[in-house]
Amino acid sequence: MSLTPKREKGLTFISLIFVLGIVGFFVLLILKIAPIYMDHRKVVSSLNALKASPELPNQSAGEIKVSIAKRFSMDYVNAIDYNDVKITKRGSYVKVQVAYEVVEKIMGNASVLVTFDDVIEVGEDS
Repeated sequence: MSLTPKREKGLTFISLIFVLGIVGFFVLLILKIAPIYMDHRKVVSSLNALKASPELPNQSAGEIKVSIAKRFSMDYVNAIDYNDVKITKRGSYVKVQVAYEVVEKIMGNASVLVTFDDVIEVGEDS
């Protein structure tokens, strides 16, 4: 009768802590980044609603900016400074560009930077 020890299989406690640490880090990263992209979806939907507006080519740049500000306010978009919105208007052609970046602190001195640049164009360029 041979009494050779069997090899144990599975994770040790230290490797389990290591795996849980990596999983926890990625969960934290997702929890920090997901709201940024959810806000960006609100920005895109506001721009699409503005693009669908039939009176857009007849509005002045100031009226367009006020309309965008109202849409962002209704959707609770706080990541955009109104200096990030650039409006180009020539005749019936309107181009609205929203370029902004969001910095979200992860932990300690580690942060994540996400940049967005969205453009809508309406009318004919003359």
